Amino acid sequence: MNSRREFLSTTTKAGLVMGLAGAGILPSSCAVAKGNPSGIFLTGFAQTPLLYDFSALEPVIDAKTMEIHYTKHASAYASNLASAATEEKVDTSKPLENVLASISKYSTKMRNNGGGHYNHELFWSIMSPKAGGEPDGKLAEAINTSFGSYDLFVTQFETAAKTRFGSGWAWLSVSPDKKLAVSSTPNQDNPLMDVAEVKGIPILGIDVWEHAYYLNYQNRRPDYVTAFWKVTNWSKVAERFAAAM
Repeated sequence: MNSRREFLSTTTKAGLVMGLAGAGILPSSCAVAKGNPSGIFLTGFAQTPLLYDFSALEPVIDAKTMEIHYTKHASAYASNLASAATEEKVDTSKPLENVLASISKYSTKMRNNGGGHYNHELFWSIMSPKAGGEPDGKLAEAINTSFGSYDLFVTQFETAAKTRFGSGWAWLSVSPDKKLAVSSTPNQDNPLMDVAEVKGIPILGIDVWEHAYYLNYQNRRPDYVTAFWKVTNWSKVAERFAAAM
């Protein structure tokens, strides 16, 4: 039974790697590492429970915003994604990443809701109470190599988030050449998509749709973006970085 589970897990990972490589998100020579954390890049189609209370991220993100964001906005993306998957005969036993890597083949409904679901699942996972600080270890080294310093990275990331016109996201991703890159995407797009201008595997993302911050910050998006670092869980970002590398 254990051998069967390992086979299915490895096969799933292999299919995901091939899909991402075909979309130009991973190098074509990439192999599946046996020790790669299997759950990090195998996003399902259903909404997962929050690992903290709605009030846990206060005062950075207030409880009411978290409740509405999770139970209304994110829940709707998951529900509409399930509908799109049924309509377009998508195998939901396979990772959502497979769909995103070839999103240009699917409907606008799939693009908007698949992206919306994936983006929010990532967003919840890289925040936590009693977080903040700065990254360390190999992630810190990679940030210094790619951007010159942590402070320069923060400036570039915040600029991407603050200047994204309208609704969208800002990202820190591992690019196909294994370097870190900052980018932003409109609406619910993300770097995994084959339509993305800057492709890569996202390890950190911030939601800059108004519903993510407006109750507390109103039109002060820059204040929300700057406060985001106080709830950034760098250990989770580092896990994603290690798996992507």
